[in-house]
Amino acid sequence: MNKQQELKQQVALAALEYFDDYDMVVGIGTGSTVNCLIDVLPKVRNRIEACVSSSEETTRRLKEHGFHVRELNQTGPLSLYIDGADECDSHNRLIKGGGGALTREKIIAAASDKFICIVDESKMVKVLGKFPLPIEVIPMAQSHVGRTIAKLGGQPQLREGFTTDNGNIIIDVHNLHIINPLELEDKINSIAGVVCNGIFAHQKAFSTLIATDAGIMTQKA
Repeated sequence: MNKQQELKQQVALAALEYFDDYDMVVGIGTGSTVNCLIDVLPKVRNRIEACVSSSEETTRRLKEHGFHVRELNQTGPLSLYIDGADECDSHNRLIKGGGGALTREKIIAAASDKFICIVDESKMVKVLGKFPLPIEVIPMAQSHVGRTIAKLGGQPQLREGFTTDNGNIIIDVHNLHIINPLELEDKINSIAGVVCNGIFAHQKAFSTLIATDAGIMTQKA
């Protein structure tokens, strides 16, 4: 096992302390760090009534571990949502969507009282944008969105051979230097044909747990 995988497992275990009540209905995100969380989630099984999943892959993994998965429309507001990130800054603003589940992730984050982000230290950045920004787009709008993004200074690239769980495409935008995440999140979401983009500034994390060589750090928003 490599060092990064060890850090992911450590931060997944640390997240279990947020399952601090009984009969909880919790949101579970998508990605390699969240997969580590799902593997240890049975340790707090007695506290979880049901899960709301951000992707079909996460749903499959949760059911393999015997958890009941419900739709968000059936549950109402959630007390807790835990997910990873592709990048995180010092204000807990994130870039997400490397796994393509950004829209469902943002919906669940918005519907949750508390969003806890779990990352290893390699995901921490001073300024967002080194990781290509994912944008979920209605297929017919691909060219229009790409041209508009280019005017904003980014280099759009279609994620080849990928379709989201919502039936849409992903455009990954390279070479953005995101100085004002809130403003850019709104600007991109206002482009006709954009479903959602991977800047999580409005839905930033309540706390970020960061796995480092020195242990787990907690960064409050």
